[in-house]
Amino acid sequence: METRNTIQRALVLEAVRRFAGHGTAEELYQAVAQRYPHISKGTVYRNLQRLCELGEIRRVEVPDGADRYDRILEDHYHVRCDGCGRVSDVGMAYLPRLEEAVEDRHGFLLTGHTLLFRGLCPECQRKRGR
Repeated sequence: METRNTIQRALVLEAVRRFAGHGTAEELYQAVAQRYPHISKGTVYRNLQRLCELGEIRRVEVPDGADRYDRILEDHYHVRCDGCGRVSDVGMAYLPRLEEAVEDRHGFLLTGHTLLFRGLCPECQRKRGR
């Protein structure tokens, strides 16, 4: 049984790594099911959770949207398109000093932070004539 779970987990991990962008659980299930039609949605969802627990992928929480899954494990920022909903990495350095500023001003002991920018991707801008 563990061997089968490991094989299925490897299939899900491969899908996350091959996915263009940051897939939702449903999108990743569809990607895996195209190649392996007998895999269940529950199996994919459970393995996404397990891969997060194992630290092999990261879950990106998206307010007012489905969580996404990311193959990049280092701290970094994301941007979500208000038009199509796509989530992409932002090519800028992570700012740990931001946490220090919040701790100093508000007394919280912070364990990390996430930052999600919003805007329109180039494709949606073209569609809107910008």
